Amino acid sequence: MSKRRHAEQPTIPLYPLPTPPRTGAPRETAEAPTELWIPAPNAAAPPRRNWLLRIVVGLAILVFLCLTTALVAGAVLVYESSWLLPGVSVLGVDVGNRSTTAAAATLQQNWQQRTITLAAADATWTVPPETLGITIDVAATIAAARAQGRSWDSLAQGARYGWRFPVVPVWEIDMSMARANLGALAAELTIPPQDAGMELVNGRFVATPAVSGQALDLDATLRSLQVQAAATVLNGRFDLFTVTTPPAVTDVSAVVDEANALLGTAVAVRAYDPISDENWTWALAPDVWGQWLTFDAAAAQQGQFTWALDAAQVGTHLNTQVAQLGGGRYVDEAMAGTAVSQAIASQNPNVNLRVYHSPQQHVIQSGETLSSIGRDYGIPYPWIQQANPGVDNLFVGQTLTIPSPDALIPLPVVENKRIVVSITQQKTWVYENGSLKWEWLASTGIADSPTAPGIFQVQTHEENAYAGNWDLWMPSFMGIYRPVPTSDFMNGFHGFPTRSGSQLLWTGSLGHPVTYGCILLSSDNAQTLYNWAEAGVVVEIRP
Repeated sequence: MSKRRHAEQPTIPLYPLPTPPRTGAPRETAEAPTELWIPAPNAAAPPRRNWLLRIVVGLAILVFLCLTTALVAGAVLVYESSWLLPGVSVLGVDVGNRSTTAAAATLQQNWQQRTITLAAADATWTVPPETLGITIDVAATIAAARAQGRSWDSLAQGARYGWRFPVVPVWEIDMSMARANLGALAAELTIPPQDAGMELVNGRFVATPAVSGQALDLDATLRSLQVQAAATVLNGRFDLFTVTTPPAVTDVSAVVDEANALLGTAVAVRAYDPISDENWTWALAPDVWGQWLTFDAAAAQQGQFTWALDAAQVGTHLNTQVAQLGGGRYVDEAMAGTAVSQAIASQNPNVNLRVYHSPQQHVIQSGETLSSIGRDYGIPYPWIQQANPGVDNLFVGQTLTIPSPDALIPLPVVENKRIVVSITQQKTWVYENGSLKWEWLASTGIADSPTAPGIFQVQTHEENAYAGNWDLWMPSFMGIYRPVPTSDFMNGFHGFPTRSGSQLLWTGSLGHPVTYGCILLSSDNAQTLYNWAEAGVVVEIRP
């Protein structure tokens, strides 16, 4: 019997399939899984695909390793570099994507341009942060900015802000500087309180209300600044603290009636010019002088009315009137204020004031001398020399100061009496209350020692004066001016002099120049004038 041989079949590998364990059976008693073998499809293909897969996987791993290495290397380079990451900002200023040096320059420039508005009530001031003692540490701030994005915390923060890295600056604040600068600003913020007062309305005094003032509360302002320094710079604004200052006087109603009682006095101011022998009168109605009334506010708070007139306003008003007269005339403001105040207080309607004259300037003309200039102005020439020290030689165009004629009438003026002497006519006239009382012959100084023309004043009385230079005894002597301002002797009126105690001089010379500068009268007339003319009577000596 022959045997038939079957063709050999390829061996098909079988892959085991695991059999799941029985449910509910304890793990330790579960039976071992039964392996089932099934043939693998296409048994010849698997080896080829495994090689391709391995190549792809290998390449992918290689690319991943290269990228990872590059990223790590880049991160290391970025972390170690001085470059700031994009998106970094300080005070709203973009300093990212710059070197630390460039970022510091950008931040410094912005800081120098930054200002802060100080605000209080209705006033504002624009100042640099340094005025408040606030400065920025640029180096420390940029160091903090460089650290942004270089840590997990900052990366997480950047992710939350859309990859923006706002950096809080490093501040410094000098409170002593802030105190000094804000203290200097305090004066501009100060509004003084207004005490209750009075004002003249339609010819009557009415009370004016008190008004509170304002002042800078420096301590509270500094405490706020210390807490809000960063916000102040970021917002560009800082509010100053102020306090209300109360007035000292809040009610003056008790004195208003007393002030109104004064308004019944209308003052007539009479101004007299002893140089020109003229007088003028101006009326000061209550609606005028009432505007110059001031009062003691502290006393008014206690119901007491203590008042005064503002002398400067009185003098300014009156000098406006006097200035219209010309000749550089004026009244003494202090004396005017006192006189008008006394008149109102005593309800005396009349005030008498003296008119004064300012010094003058004279430009030298051809042919003039100090003596001729003195005669023209009625000022003894040594007085002009004293007013112009160092002036020895005159030249045309030179300016001299001519003293005020008031310098030669230093005493209070007796207005109702006046003595007039004429050098040309060699006569003396005596007036009382504007009427001629006596007319006498007189003798004045010789050419070598002339009597000076001008406006003078009786200043001294001596029953028998001695002139040592000429060995003369002069009876009923009244001194009226010093020929030299620094001298002790005076020229004046006297009767017939004696020499050596027995020789009577000049009895036959009346009506002719004969003296050494004085005015000679007969002894009887000199005695009469001596008894009549008290100190202060004006003496007018005409050329």
